[in-house]
Amino acid sequence: MVPNTLPPPGPAAHLPPRGGAPHPPPAAYAGTPGGTHASDRNSDFNGDGYEDVLIGAPGGTVSGKKGAGYVTVQYGASTGIGTRRAAFVSQNTAGVPGAAETGDGFGKAVATGDLDADGYDDAIVGIPGEDIGTVKDAGGITILWGSSRGLSGANSDWLETADPAAGQKFGSAVAAARFSPDTPGDQLAVLQRDNLELYAYDSVPQPQSAPLERTARTRLSAGAQARDILPRSLTTGDYDDNGLADLVVSGVTAGPEEPGHGWSSFFSGQVQGLVYERDLRGGPVAASGDINNDGYDDLVTGEPHSPDDGGDWMTGGQVGVYYGSPDGPLGTDGADSPPQWWTQNSPGVPGTAERADGWGTDLSVADTNGDGYADVAIGAAGEDIGTVADAGAVWVLRGAAGGLTATGAKSWDQNSAQVPGAAEKGDRWGGQVRLTDPNRDGRFGLLASAPGENTSDGVVWVLSAGSGGVTASGSWTYGGGSLGAPSLDAAYGASIDE
Repeated sequence: MVPNTLPPPGPAAHLPPRGGAPHPPPAAYAGTPGGTHASDRNSDFNGDGYEDVLIGAPGGTVSGKKGAGYVTVQYGASTGIGTRRAAFVSQNTAGVPGAAETGDGFGKAVATGDLDADGYDDAIVGIPGEDIGTVKDAGGITILWGSSRGLSGANSDWLETADPAAGQKFGSAVAAARFSPDTPGDQLAVLQRDNLELYAYDSVPQPQSAPLERTARTRLSAGAQARDILPRSLTTGDYDDNGLADLVVSGVTAGPEEPGHGWSSFFSGQVQGLVYERDLRGGPVAASGDINNDGYDDLVTGEPHSPDDGGDWMTGGQVGVYYGSPDGPLGTDGADSPPQWWTQNSPGVPGTAERADGWGTDLSVADTNGDGYADVAIGAAGEDIGTVADAGAVWVLRGAAGGLTATGAKSWDQNSAQVPGAAEKGDRWGGQVRLTDPNRDGRFGLLASAPGENTSDGVVWVLSAGSGGVTASGSWTYGGGSLGAPSLDAAYGASIDE
């Protein structure tokens, strides 16, 4: 059973020394440790005030090891992101613990947070396929520390669960935010097969090196209603606007009664730590942001494949919206009611719901046109374009004072005007979507990945944003090879930091 309360982090272990006292970031550009609202997420690894982009390629071949994986970072600037101010990191990068091994999946999950409260955001990289000794697929985490020079492998940290077990896949999902006031920086949430573990660091500099301590752990295999939820993803936001981040663990149900339905567990951030509140219909995909600009983060869930009540697989997929309130995310009729459901058949939404579209494969929430309302990007990796199966497509629905609206909704695929490339079978465009503002103009453009592009090399599309929101005008593409990384079968873009 999920306990009612996760205790606040206890005494955190000291960070490894990183070559002396860190250089402070410029005061005007310093990061914001202890992020609570979804809009607090910085992804600013070098402290220059521009958002950076972290992308995983878990299938990448490193030193001949297939599927060892790597991540790339692109640094934001007044001109946005490009392919020149970029770097890639693997377990063979100097200073990174361990070594690249076949099937590790380095970068299968990624997240960002200022864990040590030094003003630079840090990159958290999940390695769920990592073997610990002879324990296969036990999983692990690498933390790449931010600095005035950005990310590197130098003095990066290693994290594993205290009791590794085969197939545990520790690091299958990661998130960081300020869940409790008891630590100086963001706390780290790590998902494995059916457990959630929380960690915390002291601020830097520290006089000694010691392994990081686990501060809390809870089984997530059952909620207060004895519902079996197999966890798949994590998202954070301040849904009750109390100044502390909340955590949502999203997954699908198991067991004979309702297998395969999307459900999530909501934990509220409180002074005493994370507190389990209730289960919410919707998942295994989730994202957060303030859609109606009322000061409360809202929760958006994606259910790309879900059976209906009769056991047949639902057509197309669905997206649910819970709106924040003093009581956390609320459904259409209060705390214990379903969300506001959206599908491709909702009035005003482009397209038509079809079997196995996968609408809701991935989600991102941010303001694309600078009007103060967060919009919702939706990927549908299984969308057929004409007769081309699983080519994929992406949508953006607008936020407004009354909540999410289809007014002004847009969709694109690789056959859309001004979008580079062409729709091909199995591209799975929209496998990941991320709204990002790397040029700091207040309008979040769209990154849309196709991990299956070029026979699973993976490619990312950049669609900029203007006064009208996301536009395909001037859109461009890049892959791991564009950044000097191995591209063959890399599944580049299989994960993008939210």
